[in-house]
Amino acid sequence: MALTPSTMLLELGTPAPEFHLPDVVSGKTISLSAFAGTRALLVMFICRHCPYVVHVREELARMGRDYAGKSVGIVAISANDAVGYPDDAPAKLAEMARELAFLFPFCYDESQAVATAYTAA
Repeated sequence: MALTPSTMLLELGTPAPEFHLPDVVSGKTISLSAFAGTRALLVMFICRHCPYVVHVREELARMGRDYAGKSVGIVAISANDAVGYPDDAPAKLAEMARELAFLFPFCYDESQAVATAYTAA
């Protein structure tokens, strides 16, 4: 695993870049505008094989439960290459989301365009 430091190139308060990505569980397209009625939106770039994510995955699920029904949106996005990282293919991501009972969308960014727009590391 390579250590990639966070860049924080987008300043806090910067409008979030638009996205339209498939949710790996429902197959529905999720977009930024779906969260227009929320007071805040947490966008997490995660993947199934990352040891840091593996370490906190139960807490991610708990956070989803804690904020369900509140005016805070949560979306997880995986932008890993499924060929290079088969555990991060959409079907495996869906398996993870179901196993942990994620209450938020878990989207797949096949082109990595959204991750690039967010300067995700």
